[in-house]
Amino acid sequence: MTSPDLGDWQPSDPRFSRSEVSGVVGRGDAVWERAARDVLRWRVKTASRFAVDSPGAVSPGDRVIVTARLVHLTVVEPVEVVVVVDEPDRVGFAYRTLPGHPVSGEESFIVHRHGDEVHLTVRSLTRAAPQQPWRALYPLLRVAQLVARRRYLRSLR
Repeated sequence: MTSPDLGDWQPSDPRFSRSEVSGVVGRGDAVWERAARDVLRWRVKTASRFAVDSPGAVSPGDRVIVTARLVHLTVVEPVEVVVVVDEPDRVGFAYRTLPGHPVSGEESFIVHRHGDEVHLTVRSLTRAAPQQPWRALYPLLRVAQLVARRRYLRSLR
């Protein structure tokens, strides 16, 4: 749904809230090689204060538990990697949420080049999860997503 293989993300399912944010990671081949390697090892999440139970290289079909800890609250986020992109100028992956995740949808992390510049793009499609208490907390979760996206954009610098 988040099409990490495409430079231009086409319109998507209107039942989901859509977000696409990008930022510059740095410049040059060394930055590209590091960022391309790190994005495929969950660095965007782990450098953004999330724990990942299997922080090795991503592969389609991997089921992973991402954990967020906020003060005295632990939030468990089960996900499944749905696609991995590994091209000369575009590297990344997308995961979908699994039952028990606080939201329903898909998120992708894409490192790509524009000339000498290396960029990170984060795409997400989300809607309220079907289960409580997450469904009732969805407005607060949307605010938490904004904070997380800012952290994501700084994660590979």
